[in-house]
Amino acid sequence: MENLQYPVGRFTYQPSDEAQRRSYVETIRNLPGQMRQAAGALSDAQLGQPYRPGGWTARQVIHHVADSHLNAYVRFKLILTEDNPTIKPYDEKAWAELADTRHTPPEASLLILEGLHARWASLLENIRGEQWRRTGFHPEQRREISLDEFLALYNWHCRHHLEHVRLVLKTKR
Repeated sequence: MENLQYPVGRFTYQPSDEAQRRSYVETIRNLPGQMRQAAGALSDAQLGQPYRPGGWTARQVIHHVADSHLNAYVRFKLILTEDNPTIKPYDEKAWAELADTRHTPPEASLLILEGLHARWASLLENIRGEQWRRTGFHPEQRREISLDEFLALYNWHCRHHLEHVRLVLKTKR
């Protein structure tokens, strides 16, 4: 079950250098096309299929990525423009149960991801040196998190959920 829940492994943070950050930005830049390709290969039945027992459906995963990355983009902008802002948490499980996530065609979120990731990648490419050490306070984790760690986290998040959609693709239905 661990391999289905964390198909690319659990997130662990190691401080990044410039080359690693460029690789992470490319992951963010490329996710919309990769997600569109994976989603486009799913049948209607597969969109309603969970990637693992008790997991979200492929449709919910796609919409979750858009929801999560909208929040992430705002977090990056807040951290870049405010001193150690408090990060607004949200209940991702509750969001995944809302009607727009359960019933809306994935195309709506794929369009969001395309525009959002183009802007996000542009923002990330222009963060320099000490800016990567800027932090936001995450009240659920009760600690400060740097932009460098957030970038590593969302690099993982892209790969993690893309693989969930691909897991559904591998099943027969």
